[in-house]
Amino acid sequence: MPRLEWSDRLALGLDAMDETHQEFVELLAAVEAADDAALLPAWQALVAHTQEHFDREDAWMRATGFAPNNCHSMQHAVVLQVMREGLLARAEDRLAAVRHMAQELAPWFVQHAQTMDAALALHLRSVDFDPACGTVRLPQALPAAPVTGCGSAACSPA
Repeated sequence: MPRLEWSDRLALGLDAMDETHQEFVELLAAVEAADDAALLPAWQALVAHTQEHFDREDAWMRATGFAPNNCHSMQHAVVLQVMREGLLARAEDRLAAVRHMAQELAPWFVQHAQTMDAALALHLRSVDFDPACGTVRLPQALPAAPVTGCGSAACSPA
């Protein structure tokens, strides 16, 4: 399977999000290219980045009208938990488990970025959210009720 590479198809037009996503793609490529000795440190770096990445997006969602248990944040929690499990596998299974997870992360990330994150980027632009300082410049555009889905029209609310 070819490695995931950053491309315009992953860019969402929100610099803070695009930069974080590009870092994710680069760290995932480092995991995929790692030999056995470098694999676990590369995976740990990816897990640490992903924790910060998801925490930041989750904070943006909370600041702009998403319910705490929205499906986008829940997907973040599940994926991060699975990634952490790679580090907890039995020693003899750990490298294979991490390599398999890395292979599965690439197509998941493309789908996630092009659906849930694209909807979030659109939502953030619609309320004129400044990710650098966490300011909503169009508070009148915030949703009247908390968003429980992912923010996409294709995502039905829970």
